[in-house]
Amino acid sequence: MSIRTMSSRLLAAALALGGLSVGQTTGNFNFLTYNVAGLPAIINNNEVPGDKGTNANLIGTVLATQKYDIVHMQEDFNYHAYIYATDNHPYRTPTSGGVPFGDGLNTVANYDWTGLVRKKWNKCNLNSGDCLTPKGFSFMRMKIQSIEVDLYNLHADAGSDQGDVDARSAGIDQILAYINANSQGRAVIVAGDTNDRWTNAGRSINKLTDAGFSDSWVQLIQGGKFPTAGATANPCKVPAADNTCEIVDKVFYRSGSSVKLTAKSFNYVPKVFVQPDGNILSDHNPVLVEFAWST
Repeated sequence: MSIRTMSSRLLAAALALGGLSVGQTTGNFNFLTYNVAGLPAIINNNEVPGDKGTNANLIGTVLATQKYDIVHMQEDFNYHAYIYATDNHPYRTPTSGGVPFGDGLNTVANYDWTGLVRKKWNKCNLNSGDCLTPKGFSFMRMKIQSIEVDLYNLHADAGSDQGDVDARSAGIDQILAYINANSQGRAVIVAGDTNDRWTNAGRSINKLTDAGFSDSWVQLIQGGKFPTAGATANPCKVPAADNTCEIVDKVFYRSGSSVKLTAKSFNYVPKVFVQPDGNILSDHNPVLVEFAWST
């Protein structure tokens, strides 16, 4: 046996042991987005029982034990270190700081990435304290198995007055412009706290679907039917009773020219993130989406 043949066989064996095969053309990964309610307790207790530091420790523990492939977090501000103390993902973004310095956007994953960028919204509305932190979105290019996917994590302007509506709309325009400039022809996931629902009369998330993105909740739970703008909302409680109610935390995605993404399942998973007494850890429901990919 030649040295070249032996080397090729050793490489193939190593890839197989690592869960890959030479020329892998299909695969799966899961994706979680979760607003972790990490504002300082003195500013907002989020009506969540218990100590925020202890709750953040528990969030990190769940992230580790569930072994989610990719996790986008929002409002990961002043209790960031508590989450990272108990999480064990091999790849984790460094914090950009607590309130008022950081954007609260962080990602932990089983896969490495390049090109982490944080962008502040160009427009904010002071209502709901949106201008007190540099809210915006983050970007990274992640190598998932044998493909690359561009990931965007966002936290949109909160509130319901016209200034909030305008700020959210401007934010979607801003992130779409960045995607057009940096992710042309690439597979993309845009996820996070949109502070928007399809039933909102002044909604702006429709700009994402107009640009070719799919909403995993609309696709898999609503059967592709979009709720009507201005209709009566069907908001979820925390924990959500089922997947049919709507929350502001969304997972949008699109395929690229060489990578096809397909959302296979969608679930709210708040009952996984609980305190020992069964109480919630955040005032948001975490969203878990299972993706399949092919080339």
